[in-house]
Amino acid sequence: MKQIVNLTDAAAARLRALAERGNGKAVRLTVKTSGCAGMKYDLGYAAEPVPGDEVVEQDGAVLHVDPKALMFVLGTTIGWVEDRFDQRFTFENPNEIGRCGCGESFSTGCAA
Repeated sequence: MKQIVNLTDAAAARLRALAERGNGKAVRLTVKTSGCAGMKYDLGYAAEPVPGDEVVEQDGAVLHVDPKALMFVLGTTIGWVEDRFDQRFTFENPNEIGRCGCGESFSTGCAA
């Protein structure tokens, strides 16, 4: 069965580490209206799934996905990158049709 979102090995490891730091809380993915392209990914802690959340479990990592975000993130691969100056989650979203110049916000073919 195909996952709502997929996690790279690095993203799964980072989510597991965040859950440990958050006293066992999972991370929740939502999409918020923001930026010049329209929407941005938002990650935060969740003690338990909000009613309607989809729970993605992969390689020991748990991610709650807001039901309002599903149509915008379906099929997305979430990664984690670190370099000398930055560390961040990345989102490879097949639904994306545009992204702002700074990369903070995105748009899809779905109506918000």
